[in-house]
Amino acid sequence: MKQIAEKTQLHPRNRHQGRYDFDRLIQALPELGSKVILSPRGEKTVNFADPEAVKMLNRALLAADYGIQHWDIPAGFLCPPVPGRADYIHHLADLLAQTGKQGIPHSASLLDIGTGANCIYPLIGQHEYGWRFTGTDTSKEALSHAQQIIQANPGLSTRIRLRRQKTPGAIFSGVVTKTDRFDATLCNPPFHASAQAAQEGNTRKRKNLGLKDATPALNFGGQHNELWCEGGELAFIRQMVDESRNIARQVLWFTSLVSKAEHMRSIEHALRDAGVAIVVKQAMAQGQKQSRFVAWSYLSPEERQAWANKWHK
Repeated sequence: MKQIAEKTQLHPRNRHQGRYDFDRLIQALPELGSKVILSPRGEKTVNFADPEAVKMLNRALLAADYGIQHWDIPAGFLCPPVPGRADYIHHLADLLAQTGKQGIPHSASLLDIGTGANCIYPLIGQHEYGWRFTGTDTSKEALSHAQQIIQANPGLSTRIRLRRQKTPGAIFSGVVTKTDRFDATLCNPPFHASAQAAQEGNTRKRKNLGLKDATPALNFGGQHNELWCEGGELAFIRQMVDESRNIARQVLWFTSLVSKAEHMRSIEHALRDAGVAIVVKQAMAQGQKQSRFVAWSYLSPEERQAWANKWHK
């Protein structure tokens, strides 16, 4: 298993280094000005416990940095932190570049498992690298809103397509056809094992933000399938590994975020049992938050190189 040392900062190509430039963001989205406050140190910021402020910040970031002029999600859906999502995309680009040894491919096709109403990975990936995405989700409502984002922004309909996962509990089965070929899959799996665990996690976040009232809704939102599933993150990834065997030769790299470092040992065992050819662990960081994604492939080094050679023909 290839390991990379823990990181303390964002990927060098990530557009969100340092503090947010709120003057620039307000220029991109004037409405954000109503949500900007001053920190105790006198610096411009927003109240990250306010769902509307977080959503408006995302709208401004997507408009200013990714050319997405029309973006919105309904109340209660997950509002992801853009810098961290962008980091996953940039590190994944490095993985693909290292595979082909000829730079980052600009004709790659990726499968986003659980794209959600926010459609965040396809939006960032298509802008930064010109990649094509297939986004899947179990929620008809989430896909409907993701499709509205795609249709509202010129050029996205030819880069991003959506498929609904109609089989409860399935991940790849039912959304990957026999003719599909993906250069990589990516996923932000449900973190918690139950609704109660999700709420307890939100309570801890609010206390860390210094808020006395720990009962309001999740400040970053999130539906059932976005935040929790039976067995939580570990069970979801282990199932992903198990299902990946059925499409082993249709995907160059399978990847998934892993929020808890202590889950890695069990995931490694599952990958070993599945008979993968290689496993890569990539560390990431956003401020003090440490994260990582795990990648695996069933293809030999020669097969991976042959696959990558097609990108540059």
